[in-house]
This record gives sequence, structure tokens and C-alpha cells, in this order.
Amino acid sequence: MDYKQKIEDFKNYLLLEKKYSQNTINSYNNDLNKFENHFKNKKKLKSLTNKDIKDYIQNLNKIESPRSVARNISSLKSFYKFLLIEKYITKNPLENIIQPKLKKTLPKVLTETEVDNLLNIKLTDNYSHRNKAMLELMYSSGLRVTELINLQITDIDLNMALVRIFGKGSKERIIPLGQYAVNALNEYITYHRPGMIKNKPTNYLFLSSRGDKMTRQAFFKILQKLAKEQGIKTEFSPHTLRHSFATHLLKHGADLRSIQELLGHSDVSSTQIYTHITNEKLKENYKDFHPHGK
Repeated sequence: MDYKQKIEDFKNYLLLEKKYSQNTINSYNNDLNKFENHFKNKKKLKSLTNKDIKDYIQNLNKIESPRSVARNISSLKSFYKFLLIEKYITKNPLENIIQPKLKKTLPKVLTETEVDNLLNIKLTDNYSHRNKAMLELMYSSGLRVTELINLQITDIDLNMALVRIFGKGSKERIIPLGQYAVNALNEYITYHRPGMIKNKPTNYLFLSSRGDKMTRQAFFKILQKLAKEQGIKTEFSPHTLRHSFATHLLKHGADLRSIQELLGHSDVSSTQIYTHITNEKLKENYKDFHPHGK
């Protein structure tokens, strides 16, 4: 019983005090449910020791990927910090648990030509205009998918060419919009979005075929379909447009601090991954084009 109640308290803490998004809270919840299921019929939460936790992690290593194990440990560390804050425990059994070092993989990005092809959408109906507006906005501003689908129509100011975003931890940021995005949004909002509203009014900017808020899954399906239609072979996800936005900015001379602000990264170290991408491209170009590069 103590597991379920404390996990529920922790989720409320993440939502109300830390202002985490529902997707992030769900991720913590999944990890902690596994933890609960492993221990609930064996030991009480309060009595778990460092050895118990180590045994649990060892068990995870047999069935989960290294990345998943690292995430589970991170979730447990956050959970136990909360239990200490609440004075539910006085000693943290995760104190000496070290996070496994993961090999950093560079995010996939589309070339500028591939982005142009992806955005070259044949405009025939309300949905194609919506898709065009969504993708132009994503590439113009580097939004996360969750940020995109949660946008309200009042978050867009087409006269000032700005979008207001509430990112991770409900942090607000204002991002300028390029003219391509402004044009696509103006067309969609003025002429096509009204025809997508069904029985009840909604303030969400991007609507599904049912007239309610676009979902992450639906957006991903739209993206896959468009990529297939445009013959794009690069394997990518909705986050790839965000990576492409940052990489292309850096390539054309934007400084790292500006990109950090636009992406809503709290720490510039998160943004530095894009310098590695451009450095990798430089190495490729050197090998391909320098007379003694090979």
C-alpha cells in the first residue's frame, strides 16, 4: 500500500510543484510501477536497502536496454529525493548507485534539401493546409512535438511574427517566426481551421479530423506519410525537425546561446550536441573534398 500512495504523492509533486508535463510524469510513473511490482509483495518501501536496489538494477540489466536502465535509475533517484524531502525516509538507499555512462549518439538531421522536399506539400484541402502550417512552424521555431500540439490559437501573433510557447516546466519563451511559417499559418487559420471545427469550439491551434486537439501519434503518422510521398529515405522522427532547425541555424552562423534560447534548453550543454553534428559534417566534407583527405 505504501508504494502506491507515495508514487501518487510524487506524481502530484511533479505536476504541481515541478510543473512537469504529463508525458514526463507518465514516463516516471511507468518506471516506478515496475519498481513497485518488483517489491510490493516482498518488502515495504521504507525498509528497502542499498543491496535491494542493486539487486533490482541487476535484474533490470537482464531485461532492459542500457538506456532504459539509466532512465529507471534516474526516476528512482528523483523519487527517493522526494521521499527525503517529505521526511518519509532518513537514509537514501540510492546514495552510492552510479548512473551508467551511455554512449552519446548524434541526433539524426535532415539536409536542407530534404526539409524543402518535406515542406513541399500539395495544398488541396483543409488537412493539407494544416499539415503545411504545422511543419513550417516546427522548422521555423524548433518546437517540441508536445509544444506544437498544445499551442492555443492565442499563442500565435501573425502581425508581430511571434509564437509563445510553454515548454518543459511551464517555462515560457517567445520565438520569432519566418515568413514561410507566417504565410502558411495565416492561410490555415483564416481559411481552413474554421472548417475543421466540429460540434464544440476549441482554442487548440491544430485540429484533428474529429475537430479536437492533434495528438503526438497522429502527427507522427502524418509526418511518415509525407516523408514517404516525398521520397525521403532518411529515418527520422518528429524530433528530427527540431534537430534540423538547430543544426541549420548553427551551420549558417547562429551562435550557440541564441540557439539555446530558441530551443528552451535550461543548460547550454544540451545545445552543444549540435556543434558535434556540424563538426562531423566538416570531417565528412574534408575526407570527400580535400586532395589528401582520404
